[in-house]
Amino acid sequence: MKTSYIIDFDSTFTQVEALDELAKISLKNNPNKQRYLDEIESLTNLAMEGKLSFRDSLNRRLQLLHANKDHLELLIKRLKKKVSASFSRNKAFFKENADDVLIVSGGFKEFIYPVVRNYHITEENVFANTFLFDVNGNIIGFDAENPLSEEGGKVKLLKQLKLKGEIHGIGDGYSDFQLKESGMIEKFYAFTENIRRESVSAKADHIAPNFDEFLYINQLPRAISYPKNRILCVLVGSIPKHALSFFKKDGFNTVTAKDLDDADLKEAGMLLLEDGLNLSDDMIQSAARLKTIGYLGNSKGHIDRDFCRQHGIVLFDDKKNKWKNADFIPRRMANFINNGDTMMSRNFPNLNVPQKNDSHRLIHIHENVPGIMARINGILRDHDINIVAQFLMTKKGLGYVITDISRKYDKIVLKELKSVEHTIKFRVLY
Repeated sequence: MKTSYIIDFDSTFTQVEALDELAKISLKNNPNKQRYLDEIESLTNLAMEGKLSFRDSLNRRLQLLHANKDHLELLIKRLKKKVSASFSRNKAFFKENADDVLIVSGGFKEFIYPVVRNYHITEENVFANTFLFDVNGNIIGFDAENPLSEEGGKVKLLKQLKLKGEIHGIGDGYSDFQLKESGMIEKFYAFTENIRRESVSAKADHIAPNFDEFLYINQLPRAISYPKNRILCVLVGSIPKHALSFFKKDGFNTVTAKDLDDADLKEAGMLLLEDGLNLSDDMIQSAARLKTIGYLGNSKGHIDRDFCRQHGIVLFDDKKNKWKNADFIPRRMANFINNGDTMMSRNFPNLNVPQKNDSHRLIHIHENVPGIMARINGILRDHDINIVAQFLMTKKGLGYVITDISRKYDKIVLKELKSVEHTIKFRVLY
């Protein structure tokens, strides 16, 4: 069955509200700039939360803008740099589904299409308002005949389009939820990567902290195999606030705990500990999902590095207390999860690998026994899978190999790689 994807633009496809950004440009030298900006932002939020009619909000915002065509050119340049990170890294999805992706927005086509066309979205699949200009190129209004300028405009538009098959909607605002409320779409995903509106999220079929999550739950091709928002990062003890901000900004599901007894180790994929805490072997043994540990001090005497290595857990620490107030340890942990890098770890071979486009990255951690690489590569050979690149290092009986393969493969391959004798851990990175 054909599936169509209805995607909002402002605060969804892009990180920002375009009219708010346009106001920052057009009002740059206006003495009342801040007052106008605050009012425009308030009008945007009231409409997105369903507390003000969309047309009323749009009219009042345009009156405050004092914008023209030259300002739009500057806006387009700015918006191209503000595409949401998870949309940006999944550009291949848009290329493969160009006919099925529709941008439906209460914004304006004059600045939306120049941004989304870089993502293989055709002009005929962009549905938005259009500006009215005077002879000098000043914005004086909008086309009032366009259904998207009205309250419930997205619902009216979809009724006109009469799309066949399943329809999924992705957005951050009340007008996006109205599509589900009216029965026009099967599922509504509240997109919260840039902003979370509780009044909208409470009514959604699913909350998508990023586009990776949407692709993951719908089993669609994606840039990373497992959304970072599903990886629990536990910070234990007195951890600097910048570390918490770093992990959250990078998209991890980040929580804090006062001590290890209070920490949810069974669910943790990442663990950052303050200096002085002791992590026992039993605790490590219970943390079946744990992939990496960060220690804000010298871990010697506090964590058994060999035990961690034997369980496929990469340990980063700060032996000389050099990085206590920097992002070094959190960044090393994130680089391992994101790219497979183990540089400057305390217990793994040091690998620093480039990211490869148009390939899948497989990470295999195993006991370093004779013939194991032949078995790993034999599975890939037997399934006619092309190896694009391969990086291998060993340390104290442990083998760590990163393999980049061509994108086409059967899922049975992953099962076979996990089942190779002497495997400690295996995962698809992206």
